Amino acid sequence: MGIRQKVKVRGGAAVAVAAVLSLTLAGCGGGDEKPKEAQKPAPSQPQGSGAQKPTPAGGGSAEPLEVIATSAGPAGIVLTLNSAVRDQGGFFTVSGQIKNGGSEAFVQTAAWRGDEKSASATSVAGATLTDKAGKKRYYVLRDTEGRCLCTIGLTRIAAGETIPFFAQFPAPPAGTTEVDFNLPTFATATIKVSG
Repeated sequence: MGIRQKVKVRGGAAVAVAAVLSLTLAGCGGGDEKPKEAQKPAPSQPQGSGAQKPTPAGGGSAEPLEVIATSAGPAGIVLTLNSAVRDQGGFFTVSGQIKNGGSEAFVQTAAWRGDEKSASATSVAGATLTDKAGKKRYYVLRDTEGRCLCTIGLTRIAAGETIPFFAQFPAPPAGTTEVDFNLPTFATATIKVSG
């Protein structure tokens, strides 16, 4: 191959590479314009506001939460149950709030977590449901890694603070209309099954 042919090949290759790079950059570009929807603030967030914090359960909502049962615990702690629903897939979810009505911070007791060793150490995994008519006790479900299907991370509840919680159990039989909910250190609460 002569020098003249090498120069033509190299020159042609350089032109091809330049064309490919131009097309690539043109395809990736788009200027500084953003879609108009992305530039508008969401109606629920005023401009200039920081990240919205979730509203604590029962606080600031237009509709007050239904109370299906309450139970007193140690040191002014009150357990309020707001729902007990049979979900699709054979689950039964109990949810509510734990409020520290005392004057000092409450540190979670180990009894709340039941026999959990590490996966759900600061949880309400010790909660149980009892179907007295069916003579069965149900424990909080676990995922494949051994974590409870319940609220975790409960270490300290400040004075006056309310923390939402939930616990998911296997669903009692369809004919069951009432169960007893128990979280250690609280009095047992009888609740109606819905759903």
